[in-house]
This record gives sequence, C-alpha cells and structure tokens, in this order.
Amino acid sequence: MDKILIANRGEIALRIIRTCKRLGIGTVAVYSEADSEMPFVKEADEAFLLGPAQVQQSYLKSDDIIDIAIRTGAKGIHPGYGLLSENSDFARKAEQAGIKFIGPDADTIVKMGDKIGSRVTMQQAGVPVVPGTDDGVATVEEAIEAAAKIGYPIMLKASAGGGGIGMVRCEDEQALTQHFQSVKTRAKAYFGDDVVFLEKFIANARHIEVQIFGDDHGNIIHLFERNCSVQRRNQKVIEESPSPHLPEDAKNRLHQAAVDAAKAVSYKNAGTVEFIVDENNDFYFLEMNTRLQVEHPVTEEVTGYDLVEWQLEVAKGNELPVKDQLEITSTGHAIEFRVYAEDPVKFMPSPGPINKLDWKVEQEGVRIDSGYVEGGKVTPFYDPLIAKVIVRASTREEAIEKSRSFLNEVEIEGLKTNIPLFTEFLHSDEFQAGDYTTAVLPNWLEKQKESVK
Repeated sequence: MDKILIANRGEIALRIIRTCKRLGIGTVAVYSEADSEMPFVKEADEAFLLGPAQVQQSYLKSDDIIDIAIRTGAKGIHPGYGLLSENSDFARKAEQAGIKFIGPDADTIVKMGDKIGSRVTMQQAGVPVVPGTDDGVATVEEAIEAAAKIGYPIMLKASAGGGGIGMVRCEDEQALTQHFQSVKTRAKAYFGDDVVFLEKFIANARHIEVQIFGDDHGNIIHLFERNCSVQRRNQKVIEESPSPHLPEDAKNRLHQAAVDAAKAVSYKNAGTVEFIVDENNDFYFLEMNTRLQVEHPVTEEVTGYDLVEWQLEVAKGNELPVKDQLEITSTGHAIEFRVYAEDPVKFMPSPGPINKLDWKVEQEGVRIDSGYVEGGKVTPFYDPLIAKVIVRASTREEAIEKSRSFLNEVEIEGLKTNIPLFTEFLHSDEFQAGDYTTAVLPNWLEKQKESVK
C-alpha cells in the first residue's frame, strides 16, 4: 500500500497525511472549492477538486472519490471520521474496485450502524445493554405503550443516528408525543432512515468508551478507556484517559465487554465501543463506532502508539503491531479539548477569518491537531472544529494545571472560540474532583448563569 486517498478534510486529513509521510506512503487529497487553500490540500502529494462547498456536491460524492483513487493508483482509501467513514455502500464500492477501505468491512458497518440491530447482537454476546425496545416503534401510540413499560425518563433515538443527532430525552408522555415525529423527520433528513427506538435514560451516568482494534488473523485487543462525559447538546467537548473515579475492577470489566463486543462481529481495524456507566459502576452498551474517533489522540498519548499507523498495518493484511494484551500499557494522563469556532455562551457556530493563530506550542506534553493556519478561514459549510488540544502529564492534577496554563496563553483573533469556556470550566470543583457525569457541563453552565443574576 504505497499510496492512499484520504476521503476527508481538515485536521483529520492532515493528521493522516503526516503519518503517511513518516511511513513513506504517498497521499491523495480530495477537496471542495471552499477548502482549496486549506493546509491538507497543500501537504498531500496530489490533490483533486471534487466540487462546490456543499458536502453533497463534494465530500459525499463517493463515486467520484473512488474514480480519483483508481486514476491515481491509490491502493487504499482512508475515510477519517464523519462524512463517508461509516457508509457501508462506499466501503463496498471501494473494495469492489480493488481498493482497500481502511476500516472494518461493509457488513460490520451495516450491523453496528443499526442501533437496534447492534443491541440484539450485543445481548447475544452477553454484553449488557440499556433497557429499551429491540424493534423500531412506528407510531407515537406504540412509543407511548413501550415507554410505559420501560419507565420515564426515556431517550428517543434514531436507529441510524450518531453524534447526538436524532436523540431527545423525554421526561413524560407529553414530551414523547411532542418530539416523536420531529425525531423521525430529523432522522430521515440526516441518515435517510426514520426508524426510531426507545431506551431508558440512565440518571447520573458517565459516558465511557473503549478503544478496540482487530485484524484479519483473529486478534482483537483494547487500548483502554476514555471518559467522554463532558458534553454539550449530547456532543463531546472534553475527553480524558484514564477515566477518573472508576475502580480498576470496573475498568477491567468494561475493557473485557468491549473486546467481547468486537469478537461478536469479528471486528477488524480501529473501532470504539461506547458505554453508559451508572452511579453503581454498572455499565450498558451504547453503540459501536466503526471508525477512528475524533478523540483518538487521547489514547495515543497514554499508550504511545500511532493508531493511524496501526490502521494501515491491519489494512495491508498484517497482524496487529502488538497483539498480546498484557504488552499494552497506559502511562500518565491525557486530556483533549475540542476547540471550536463558536460562541462559548450560546454554542452557536462562529465562522470567519482567523486573523491570528498562535498556539505557543513549545511545551512538552502539549499536542495540537489542527486543520488551520493563521490567515485561514472557518467557513459555515462544515463542522467548526479549529483544532484539538491534547495535554499529557504524569498525573491528572498536573494535566489539568498544564491545560489551564497553556489555554490561557493561546491567541486566536478574528472569530469567537470556546477556549474561554474551557479555561473557566477547568477551575470548577466538579471537573477537578473527577467524579462527574454527562450532566456536569450543563449544570455548571446553569450555575454560572444564576451567579450572574
């Protein structure tokens, strides 16, 4: 595999390119008109225009992307995350064209992309799942009947959903009635599938995920867990590893459940098994993401492995670089901050020119994965992620202190970012204590509002 095409953009495209350069692998970038001056386009060995800014006319044109891969002699396609990364049709078309899809096979993507089907698969594998419906609910009347058996509050979810889209918490029958049709409509618009189901809402829960990896030779391992409970609108903004305030025996059970989940579908390449962990440290399967996660650098920083390099090795048909679970260790503590171009109070995107971008990155243990440089522009067409700041230290306390010091020095001018939110939140007793749930950020923001009144 001496050349690959990267079917993505921004920081993840750039991050893949840099690993490929280190390994002597050629890279082909594809881009939209809005991204023509982006760093990933310039750093790739070859780059091809797909079309206008809108993703439907550029980054989602799977046939055009595969045609470019064929014409350039690319042996593989790396989909990054988002966009076409969990599109089984794209994966299947690539393989049919003789191009390796750098991820799990299409059948696995289908099986685990269906939230209802994956629930059933996990139950058969002995992995605990959240109480809920194992079939779609077609009408609001069916939903009301099922919710009465499960017990409120419940989560109304799109079966094909992800990233917090198509998911609403309902406290009672009135709320379920109010949101049922809108969730179906949103699911159809985003995922082309309006099937919805219900799950019990687990109170005081933590969102913890386990990085797993498999190869063509039957080897499946885990690379420990990440706590992703700091969220706004069901989307992660801070992730850390190891997970604080989770006993070792609970971690071991969680890791084993993730491996069992991966074995149940003969998983290959990089994946993540996500769990909800309750206040008693009992856990429930949430979903499996059949791709590289946004927050994978957290795992890289505590294990010392390059996960993109592992993906490429597995895609070549080789065994995992490390297949003995006992040889894989986690050292120190890492925290990732997703820096967005957004209003830090309203959480609304704030696109615009980046007139100044100074990370002052000359610090040991600080990593910046960014798709932008000074003079660039965050457009309104895509996710407004400017960069991921990953901070590593020997202890969690040191990582928090280093994060606070570093973020206070960063200078970004021309648009709003959520860095002020991070610098304030890092001071909070709730985050510093480490024993927080998915409600930590919304509750903290509410307290901030009350203190201003």
